[in-house]
Amino acid sequence: MIELKDIVVKFGDFEALHKINVHVKEGEFFTFLGPSGCGKTTTLRTITGFLEPASGTVLMNGKDITHEPIEKRNIGIVFQSYALFPTMTVHDNIAFGLKIKKLKKQEVEEKVQAIAKKVELTQEKLASAVSRLSGGQQQRVAIARALVTEPAIICMDEPLSNLDAKLRVQLRNELKKMQKDFGITTIYVTHDQEEALTLSDRIAVFSKGNIEQIGTPNEVYNFSKTEFVANFIGDINRLEDGLVRDMHLAADQHHFIRLERVRVNREKAGDEFQTAGVIESREYYGLYIKYYITAAGQTVKVIEKNDGINIYEPGENVTLGIHPRDIMSYPAEK
Repeated sequence: MIELKDIVVKFGDFEALHKINVHVKEGEFFTFLGPSGCGKTTTLRTITGFLEPASGTVLMNGKDITHEPIEKRNIGIVFQSYALFPTMTVHDNIAFGLKIKKLKKQEVEEKVQAIAKKVELTQEKLASAVSRLSGGQQQRVAIARALVTEPAIICMDEPLSNLDAKLRVQLRNELKKMQKDFGITTIYVTHDQEEALTLSDRIAVFSKGNIEQIGTPNEVYNFSKTEFVANFIGDINRLEDGLVRDMHLAADQHHFIRLERVRVNREKAGDEFQTAGVIESREYYGLYIKYYITAAGQTVKVIEKNDGINIYEPGENVTLGIHPRDIMSYPAEK
């Protein structure tokens, strides 16, 4: 569907993207994930046509669109700020792109009504000024406006970042459902790991103008390709000298394990390594409890499912179990 081949983007002497290669499949929800300034939005802007690469090729369905103007790419865009017209009604905001295309009035009306129904905007909301809508409702308008012209692809740049946490989670779920219902190829930019893991079919993890890993949420979380990905996606323990020595791990590598992979007070399983520990403190989240445990001279963070019975107290002695297969190891930087 969309393919980037060896894309390099420069701003003066600064090279923002270093030979980016991505292939987004038709109907896929594909996320660009990374910290601020890593190149994810620059890549999105290259796809949409706001930026022209210094070198490399942008292909859509095999056709070279690298130098195609924005309006000819058939790509819908939802900006972080939504970029809606505040003095216009919701109806006119949605209809704007259709009018630019000079569609007949009846056809414009039919398309606006159809898309409004799909994104659950009522007739009352269609008649309202955009400025009178909540952030969540404005986001729906922005999505409707992007989808009404029936683009081949929709690109979204941090569309939930301006919303409060509760609404963000609610709309995240609705966004995924809408994408599946429409079946439209979606490229989504975010710095929020939870958002990326929840929404995506596949994720490209960016760092300093490079892609560190492309994979499914499970692949980037449980089989992180680089130390950067392991640290950036979710929470993780780095095993320090005491545990590295006791477990006979390679001293010239950095070793990591996810919090939920460490077992507490369980019967030894296979070639699992076990060691004594002491509960330092805990954080109660309801569904699970996060423990901070001293073991082999370091603090190990552990997440345990909350069964309401086996809750460990600070100062309590416990046994930690770590299975070698759950450790992710990377070469130590020279």
